Amino acid sequence: MLQQFDPRNKDILININGELLPRKDARVSVFDSVVQGGDAVWEGIRVYEGGIFALQDHLDRLQHSAKSMLFSQVPDNHKIRDEIFKTLQVNNMRKDTHIRLTLTRGEKITSGMNPMLNQKGCTLIVLAEWKPPIYGSKKLKLVTSSIRRNSPQTLDSKIHHNNLINNILAKIEANLYQADDAIMLDLQGFVSETNATNLFMVKNGTLLTPHADSCLPGITRGKVIEIAKKLAIPVVMHNISITEFYNADEVFTTGTMGELAEVSEIDGREIINSGANSIMRKINESFRNLVQEQMEVLPF
Repeated sequence: MLQQFDPRNKDILININGELLPRKDARVSVFDSVVQGGDAVWEGIRVYEGGIFALQDHLDRLQHSAKSMLFSQVPDNHKIRDEIFKTLQVNNMRKDTHIRLTLTRGEKITSGMNPMLNQKGCTLIVLAEWKPPIYGSKKLKLVTSSIRRNSPQTLDSKIHHNNLINNILAKIEANLYQADDAIMLDLQGFVSETNATNLFMVKNGTLLTPHADSCLPGITRGKVIEIAKKLAIPVVMHNISITEFYNADEVFTTGTMGELAEVSEIDGREIINSGANSIMRKINESFRNLVQEQMEVLPF
């Protein structure tokens, strides 16, 4: 699943600390913490026709991650909102857009690991690109990675941080097996998530998803659970083995970048899915309505 370059993104303006820069000139300092140690937090945000979905949820999670990392001089949500809207307006983006919102610990006075070297405040990057959901209607082929997902014992996945080597190593394995993404297990061998998305399965009419112990409790994941409960679909969160996923009636992934995407194969095992009675499809229909209900209208 290789994303393609969209020619419309050739001349976009990128917002770095409030300054709008052409793509070719958009840079951060080599002393910035994101360069020095991946010391940053981020959000992926989607713009639909005329509005941004779940913006407040994303901004709150960004603030929680920054607090967990003990960032200082963090811009408030009002400021971040303004910079997002400014970036979208100057690029004339009102739909089919993905925003990569990054907040770094900022620039250091000299190279080094110590956060006390960061004395200039945070760096805020708003990168908005023309980008539809990456999976579209494609059915995904997944493989199980040998790389284990971080646990709270090592690096808590509830911090939405930029240190993504764990995920990248799993994605490399997926590439080698010509799969779309990789399933990552936790340290006990239970399914956690993929390298990029949360995972759900359906068995005998019940929707199941792993505990958010070693995975990010994604915003789309939370919306899917909310929808399922409203539709009176039983929802269970527990430790799920990869064998249970092999024998599921349905499997699908969730995430801002890919929305809801059907999985058709895991480690060479076909997932039959449920056709017209698919629970995923029922949830997906309601998700489309929820997007409209929980969209923050663009002020331009």
